Amino acid sequence: MTRIFADWAAPANVHALTTTRKGGVSVAPYAGLNLGDHVADDPAAVATNRQQLIDELGLQTPPQWLQQVHGVQVVQAQSDGQVPEADACWSDQAGQACIVMTADCLPVFFTDRQGSKVAVAHAGWRGLADGILEQTLNCFDDPADVLCWLGPAIGPDAFEVGGEVRTQFCDQLPASEQAFKPVVGKEAEDKWLADIYQLARLSLNAAGVTAISGGDHCTFSDADNFYSYRRDGVTGRMASIIWLD
Repeated sequence: MTRIFADWAAPANVHALTTTRKGGVSVAPYAGLNLGDHVADDPAAVATNRQQLIDELGLQTPPQWLQQVHGVQVVQAQSDGQVPEADACWSDQAGQACIVMTADCLPVFFTDRQGSKVAVAHAGWRGLADGILEQTLNCFDDPADVLCWLGPAIGPDAFEVGGEVRTQFCDQLPASEQAFKPVVGKEAEDKWLADIYQLARLSLNAAGVTAISGGDHCTFSDADNFYSYRRDGVTGRMASIIWLD
């Protein structure tokens, strides 16, 4: 199993990482460590992959899985086996892992400088526009005290959107204009390339967060390591996980 660890200035008791597709027992088109149980993969394979992940991370408490809907609901992570409908979760309990799954959407990790609370959010463009990052920040006392890491997502040269998406962001935050560039040859179709990492940074900055790192990968262009819904359609999901010692 290959993992990408968060490269940020978080306290030593905070653990944060994103899985890749390498490892696991799923077969094509989910080949590898598919952790999504909603993509028509063999349920037994997904269960095996999830248990492999839990074992390799040494988690003693069941992690919080979510039913993600591109919304703005944030829940406190529990170990009761329930799978709430939400797109972010947080915890202040040692050993309680928070998980979101992605395959192009942006996972955003949060912690405070004291390492007393952690959270992770699933941010596609709809969630970003509707305020999932701001809702997750509400779990913390002071945005200026929060550190964020942007996990692997679709890169700025691959994420094509329509003009209505650009308009929605720019109407809310005019600085968002810098995160879009026209698709060469498709100007008449009002098509744009969106930098989801930059959009997240702008939203977080506007909310008072200044310590933001990450944003170094492209799930669409790196098929060896990442699942990508935009690239493949039928595909698996990576997990982004954060927890406290």
